[in-house]
Amino acid sequence: MIVVDDIHKQFGGFKAVDGASLTIEENSITGLIGPNGAGKTTLFNVIAGVLPPTSGTVHMQGEDITGLPPHELFHKGLLRTFQIAHEFSSMSCRENLMMVPGAQSGETLWNTWFGRKRIADEERALAAKADEVLEFLTVEHLAEQKAGQISGGQKKLLELGRTMMVDAKIVFLDEVGAGVNRTLLNTIGDAILRLNQERNYTFVVIEHDMDFIGKICGPVICMAEGKVLAEGSLADIKANEQVIEAYLGTGLKNKEKVGA
Repeated sequence: MIVVDDIHKQFGGFKAVDGASLTIEENSITGLIGPNGAGKTTLFNVIAGVLPPTSGTVHMQGEDITGLPPHELFHKGLLRTFQIAHEFSSMSCRENLMMVPGAQSGETLWNTWFGRKRIADEERALAAKADEVLEFLTVEHLAEQKAGQISGGQKKLLELGRTMMVDAKIVFLDEVGAGVNRTLLNTIGDAILRLNQERNYTFVVIEHDMDFIGKICGPVICMAEGKVLAEGSLADIKANEQVIEAYLGTGLKNKEKVGA
């Protein structure tokens, strides 16, 4: 699905990403882990078009997408969420979802004058789809709730719901578990697994919670100092001496602490 080849991203003299290369297989849920400052979010931003790379390439299903802006990648089915959820706080959860699909009839002045029936029909269909998404995520009771009034974990679910309003192919989730209680995190994890298994979504997940990574992810990639340090199963990653050094700065005698 995604091939990242020798990506570099510098900010002045600081190398946030320093020659990272990785492959994301289609229909996989890949975990991306590493200590703070490893370059994970910066790499996400480069892949998702938020930041241009200093050098290197990104391909999606064989197409060079390097440096394409987020709105173009959105239409290709590449979406990402953020560590801090971005919602329209004064709008309901249903309305937040209805906002997602592009090229809606109501976005043009001409249609607001002469295409009101088309707009009304489209909005009914979008509302029905939004309600289906909320039901899938088991938060249908929040449909009329203002998005700014729901909890942080519910906002993360709402962000995941946005990806379901369009034909997403791959979704990059940045610290989906940050500030989320265990019950809601399990709900988010279950939704990710169902989207992967039932709708063939591909996911890449940045997360520090190793239990969550172990529950939903197959392959795991560890980054440190802007580079890909190791790839494999979570068990392999936990046993890797370089990973232990990156997290703890110590040797094998403390390996059991990784993921604690």
